[in-house]
Amino acid sequence: MGELELRVAVRGQRSVAVHQYHQGALRVLRPHYLDDSGQVCYVVVNPGGAYLGADLFLLDVEVGDGADLLLTTQSATKVYRTPGSFAEQRMDLRLGEGARLELMPDQLIAYREASYRQRTSVTVRPSSSLVMAEVVTPGWSPDGAGFRYQEIRLRNEIRVETDEGTHLLALDNLLIRPPAGDVTGLGFMEGYSHLGSLVVVDARVDQALADELHALTAGHDALAGVSLTRPAAGTTGLVLRALSNSTGELNSLLAGCTNLLRERWQGQGPLNLRKH
Repeated sequence: MGELELRVAVRGQRSVAVHQYHQGALRVLRPHYLDDSGQVCYVVVNPGGAYLGADLFLLDVEVGDGADLLLTTQSATKVYRTPGSFAEQRMDLRLGEGARLELMPDQLIAYREASYRQRTSVTVRPSSSLVMAEVVTPGWSPDGAGFRYQEIRLRNEIRVETDEGTHLLALDNLLIRPPAGDVTGLGFMEGYSHLGSLVVVDARVDQALADELHALTAGHDALAGVSLTRPAAGTTGLVLRALSNSTGELNSLLAGCTNLLRERWQGQGPLNLRKH
């Protein structure tokens, strides 16, 4: 069990944490600044090392007007056996006017007999910029077989807040429930074992960008597709999904897409999150 609250605001030329709170098995390391852009990087740590049955983890993150946050994890999120009840993570993200959030966790690994639910609720302003990347990987059971977890449920709900009200931009539900028998054939993730997702919300998102990101995926051993949301309150969302048999391949694919956005929109170099 764990709870984490983080508030980031602009102070001078940098973004800094103005509120931190943690309880249980969640906390953040000291802030880092990876370049001279003023973007602050925080690393979420789970000292317990894994999620177990009936565990509940709550994260509440607010990026204030004009602030810039890169949020990542110290290591992969591992979900072990969950007899009796699923493990769950609930995350609330709020972005102010001109705020930017890059959410770049390490991969989620679900092991034998694991059941996991993740609910992410996002509220942005029309001028906010959000990039979220995630990779889901099956852990291996003692007999050497993959896909022994029970199910993974991922839900992203994204809303755009204006002075006139709040508008639903995207409701993204994903359920992965491996069948009891053969899990390698068509009809279940098209024969692939790993899933990568990229969610982008920004007023600069359009069909041309979607086509460009899709073209970037062609150089990887993955099956990928990109879709756009309908515009809402002056902003648009983009969702990229990629299937592969390699965590490294998906990490490389998602990094290529996020680095393109970093350079074009922010003038920043490629992201380097070396954690050793």
